[in-house]
Amino acid sequence: MGLQAYQQAAARAENPREAEYRLFGQVTRALMEAQQLPDTQFEGRVDALDWNRRLWSALATDCSQPENSLPMPLRAQIISISLWVGRHTSAVIRREEEIGPLIDINRIIMQGLHGGSEAA
Repeated sequence: MGLQAYQQAAARAENPREAEYRLFGQVTRALMEAQQLPDTQFEGRVDALDWNRRLWSALATDCSQPENSLPMPLRAQIISISLWVGRHTSAVIRREEEIGPLIDINRIIMQGLHGGSEAA
């Protein structure tokens, strides 16, 4: 009970940038673990890939909303990356591509979120 209360309080204390950073960390960790799975554990790989694709889809949807306060060029870049993530994920599932570039993109975004939180 105490741990759950702590987690809820910590979640409420996070600003949106910190929450995004934490979520990207969790998804990226899942991708890294999926990358290490043998090809026979296809379901575990697909679960992580789907989670990552859903994260990027949610970001693209948010960036397409008129009330989004990010600058329009940044919103367009996020939507573009989201489209690429979707295509690359499909290629990984078809075993035509590797997971690594998806991890790399997420790490780059995490660096931006972390650097931005220090500047704030």
